[in-house]
Amino acid sequence: MSIDADTLIDWFATHARDLPWRHPERTGWGVLVSEIMLQQTPVARVEPIWHEWMARWPLPSSLAAASQGEVLRAWGKLGYPRRALRLHTAAGVIAAEHGDVVPSDVDTLLALPGIGAYTARAVATFAYGKRAPVVDTNVRRVVARAVHGAGDAGPPSNTRDMNDVEALLPPEADRAARLSAALMELGALICTARTPRCADCPLYDECAWQRAGRPAYAGPPKVVQKFAGTDRQVRGLLLDVLRGTEGPVEKARLDLAWSQSGQRDRCLDSLLVDGLVEQTAEGLFALPGEH
Repeated sequence: MSIDADTLIDWFATHARDLPWRHPERTGWGVLVSEIMLQQTPVARVEPIWHEWMARWPLPSSLAAASQGEVLRAWGKLGYPRRALRLHTAAGVIAAEHGDVVPSDVDTLLALPGIGAYTARAVATFAYGKRAPVVDTNVRRVVARAVHGAGDAGPPSNTRDMNDVEALLPPEADRAARLSAALMELGALICTARTPRCADCPLYDECAWQRAGRPAYAGPPKVVQKFAGTDRQVRGLLLDVLRGTEGPVEKARLDLAWSQSGQRDRCLDSLLVDGLVEQTAEGLFALPGEH
């Protein structure tokens, strides 16, 4: 099981997107912020917010010194705002226990609050050039097609997916890190889910999927996440109200955000439980730390 690492690395050197967290002057902190923001959020939405955050909070300690409310306001419309609070908490630990420098070791990164297996390996690889399998949806799809000849990757299996990518990585750390970035970029730009640009793929000649005649995906059906009308949408609308005001608001203001009272109240309760909203002694509602 292999692919031509040199071919893909050379392709990446020519075709990679010019993203700020890939620049030579990048820091581990900049990469960590980008990786948290990029979870389930497209690059086009992340890049302007990333620039704002790095200008405002260039070090973990500067973010840690901000209030949770400030952090949630700055997170804006990126979605899944608990990510912002997890990053805020991790920044405090990095500032206090790691000299304000994001660690480079996977195990040390995993010990940070809110940092999972993917993020730890991505930061070690993309910020510090370490050799570690970095597996996201794009990488899984490239491996499924180019290596296994399947139309798509099917349900994730952490052990299998990690082993698949580990087997592809060159032994040299710097080349392994570049290949990890190249695999991800190939899946994002060329080997896409719906309309793959196979004619532009550097792995075209060796791709097992091409050689098999590009068979259709025959695995379990994928769950398509909807957004309209979901609790996630309602939670976002409630947070929008608080981000758009200064100081606590009455519940009547929140009630205007969504007409279905049962769902609205359930979502408000979940925001309180998650620490994304706080209730004052007077019964008003505010972003954390803003009352």
